[in-house]
Amino acid sequence: MNMITRRRALSASAGTLTAVGLAGIAHAATAAPDPSSRPGPSSATGPATPAFPAAGQVDEVYLGRRIRITPAASGGHGGHGGHHGPAAPTVSIDGRELHVMRNADGSWISVVNHYETFPDLRALARAAVRELQGATLVPFGGAA
Repeated sequence: MNMITRRRALSASAGTLTAVGLAGIAHAATAAPDPSSRPGPSSATGPATPAFPAAGQVDEVYLGRRIRITPAASGGHGGHGGHHGPAAPTVSIDGRELHVMRNADGSWISVVNHYETFPDLRALARAAVRELQGATLVPFGGAA
């Protein structure tokens, strides 16, 4: 008599789940994004800002805090650049600079969220605002 064993049942289940997962990933990769499905800014975040600001600049109010991102100035940024690589853009929260670093894979980290990576500077700055929970950003190095 041919009986199914627990090992065969688990193998068949794992294979089926893997195939379903891969099919879902393939579908998501080929499906066109629906712009209307993107969440818009809530009323607590202030005025709506364009999804892609001109020339890489961001100036928005998020959860009551002013976030500004400006492109890197040539010649270095806060002592960075030169032999350390290209200068990073300036990210500030309520006028105080947030020290940011770019990872080798193109993602970003900050001193506020050092162990969490972000795909772009806007997402990084918003996460820093949430993490600060209303606290004032202290300059990198602890100087007031």
